[in-house]
Amino acid sequence: MKGKIVILLVLCISISCRKEVKRVPNFEHDITTGPTPWTSSTFELEEHDFTFAIISDLNGGEREGVYKTAVSQLNRLDPTFVLSVGDLIDGGTEDSLQLAKEWDSFDARTSKLNMPFFYLGGNHDLTNPRMRTFWKKRLGPRYYHFVYEDVLFLMLDSEDYTEERMLEIYKARATALQIIAGEIDGTYEESTYFNMPERSTGGMGKEQLGYFKNVLEAYPSVKWTFVLMHKPLWMREDDKGLKNLETLLINRPYTVINGHFHSFSHTKRNGRDYTILGTTGGGQKEGDSLSFDHVTLIRMAKEPVITHLKMDGILDETGQVPRGNR
Repeated sequence: MKGKIVILLVLCISISCRKEVKRVPNFEHDITTGPTPWTSSTFELEEHDFTFAIISDLNGGEREGVYKTAVSQLNRLDPTFVLSVGDLIDGGTEDSLQLAKEWDSFDARTSKLNMPFFYLGGNHDLTNPRMRTFWKKRLGPRYYHFVYEDVLFLMLDSEDYTEERMLEIYKARATALQIIAGEIDGTYEESTYFNMPERSTGGMGKEQLGYFKNVLEAYPSVKWTFVLMHKPLWMREDDKGLKNLETLLINRPYTVINGHFHSFSHTKRNGRDYTILGTTGGGQKEGDSLSFDHVTLIRMAKEPVITHLKMDGILDETGQVPRGNR
């Protein structure tokens, strides 16, 4: 009889231990004052591996209802948190009231997520100095990092120019939009804006590079590093591109993800995965089979397992694309 009691006790302890696999996750960052560019720092209890999601461009011709649907689908998929790669609002204005209206609209939809959301700015979100100031007051730093469960996330600002250069780009963009609208003569391809490297590949200043250099020195042996940005800084070959940061990353495992082109692509560079996402509601290119709406799920085990899910294939219990917010 005593032997049976001991066996039962051992079984109970064993079952109890198996149930205690979930724990409070470890989340680190360096923002001590002011607003933070994420919606919450309260995460669900986690196992040792975790899954996070990424959304891509909403704007550059946002199609109504797509992002709302993505939020509903993400809640069904239940990642630990959601990241963005920019172009969250239409932007491109110096009107503070209009900016507040657009951010209120985005935040209202994003608030339906059941998990934390991390902001990242794109050219639509950070078009001019006034928008940069608006971002700082509302969301805090334009570039930042955090560590979750020994995985380092570098959130880059690819619109990182001097104020003077930002104004030059902003004015050139305004002229290009007039050409496109037929308000003035000329062709878009011959415009000053079209031929600016910042239009397609962005830019990163020395201060931002120094910030991430310090971050990498502070976390030399994390399990993995993810580098997110809006424009593909890695396609710019001068010192305002990503090459200096890539040199610092060379001896660690890392993955680079960006948006901006509204067309999906993947390449190997430096032996690592570099992915350009499609859209999550943004304008799409007619005839481009790789211009599609999707969300990205990454399961972080020993190495990241990356899965891109087309939104029209994420269905509810009735076999339909969910339209509510669940």
